[in-house]
Order: sequence, then structure tokens, then C-alpha cells
Amino acid sequence: MESINVMVRSINMHIKRYNIGATKKVVCLHGFTGSSSTWEEVISNLPSSVEVLAIDLIGHGQTDKPVDSARYNVDEQIEDLHAIFQQLEWTHFTLVGYSMGGRLALAYTAKYPVDRLILESSSPGLADDGERQKRKLSDELLAERITKEGVISFVDFWENIPLFQTQKKLSPEQQANIRKERLAQSAVGLSNSLKGFSTGVQPSYWGILSDITIPVLLVTGELDVKFCAIARRMQQEFPNSHLEVIEDTGHAIHVEKPKIFATIIKKVILEEE
Repeated sequence: MESINVMVRSINMHIKRYNIGATKKVVCLHGFTGSSSTWEEVISNLPSSVEVLAIDLIGHGQTDKPVDSARYNVDEQIEDLHAIFQQLEWTHFTLVGYSMGGRLALAYTAKYPVDRLILESSSPGLADDGERQKRKLSDELLAERITKEGVISFVDFWENIPLFQTQKKLSPEQQANIRKERLAQSAVGLSNSLKGFSTGVQPSYWGILSDITIPVLLVTGELDVKFCAIARRMQQEFPNSHLEVIEDTGHAIHVEKPKIFATIIKKVILEEE
């Protein structure tokens, strides 16, 4: 594994590459409060014939945390990704995104070509203007809370929201690792991610799903009722999509069931040629 910083559009971005030189290429984008480390167990269950690129998105992990929240805008992040792929000379790959990373993966695919798209517990944003404005205000309040109270207080709150209740069933060691990853974040990075790239700030991509003709795999956890419903709606819009609902699992399938998630990736990239 190679763990390096690359200069991308005036910021340092941290990336990890596994199985460098393998012909099959996969890019993994983490969720809010996560980092490239969230994929380690999944990657350990993938064959050496697959090169994996895991990226710390802006404001997260070891990537820079600019003080200007406008730098976190979806259009900026799309160009960050594209610049990385150009530096690495990657033109054919499967793009995997979880939650916030899934929103970015979808946004990237709407502008630039990828071979296949795997969206884990993600959405195309909010179609209703009123709902989007409500969410924007809610996320701005959360961003202010992070700035005022700090990361530890926020993580105490965040790990107890209903979305992550199923993670309470993980082993104490697994829960400790998740908490450690969240606590390693910075207040400025998390708050600016919410201000610049929350579900309430980003544009809705519902209207362009029918234009994305590449194979799309939607993956949700059976116990994550909200995102199962979103995925079913998305499946009806994508021309070439499949939905996998993983039993007895919540929002973060790659964390709760990493071997199953790795098997899903293998099936997509090794069989659907």
C-alpha cells in the first residue's frame, strides 16, 4: 500500500493506493466524518488483481481543511477528483461512494466518464426546494455546533443518531476504531463540509439519473429504511441499475459487513465485463 499526499488544485490531498499496477481499477470515496481508512477491511478482502484508490476527501482525514467553505462545493470537489485521476492517468475505473461520498461519486459521474458506479446508502440530493432549504439551515446549525463545542462533543452526538444505531451491535474493537476515525477529524473540516457540501447545499441530481447509462449498483442495508426507499426510487430512474439490499445491516454496509461488501465489488468488476 502506498500512502501519499498529492497537490491538487492548490490543496494537498491524501490518497492510498493498493495493488499498484493491477489492471482492474476501483476508486473508493468515504462518508462524512470518515476517511480512506474506512475501506481497509473491504480492501483486505479484494484480490490483488484489483488496484484500489482510496481518497481522503477535502476537510477529512489527512487532506487539507481550507477555511473557505466555498472550496468544499460539489463542483470544486468534482474537479479535485478529476485532477487526481488525470495525475494518475486513470481513465477506466469503477467508482464506489458511501453516503456523502456517494453523492460526490454520482455528481462526478454526471460530468465525467466512469466505467461503473456503486452507490452505498446514498442519494441524489433533495428535489424539493423547501426540503433543501430546511436541510441547509439544519446543517448550518450543526456546523456552528461543531465549531463551538468541538469534535469530541459532536462525535458523542453523531454516533448516537438513529442512522448509526446498528453499529452498536459491532464488537467493542470495531466501535472503537470507528470512533477513533471520527475523533481524528477537525472542527473546521467537518463544519465546512456541512456548509459547502451538505445535502441541502448541493443541487438535486434526480433529474439527470435517466441520462446515466453506465451500470449502476445501489447497495443499502435492510435496516436503513430511509435509504432503502431512496434507492428504490433511484433504481426506477437509472436505465441500467440493480439494487442489493443486505440483510440485518444498517447504513454503513462496508463497515458492518465488509466481506459481503467486498464480494459485491468483486462481482461487479470481475464478472460484468
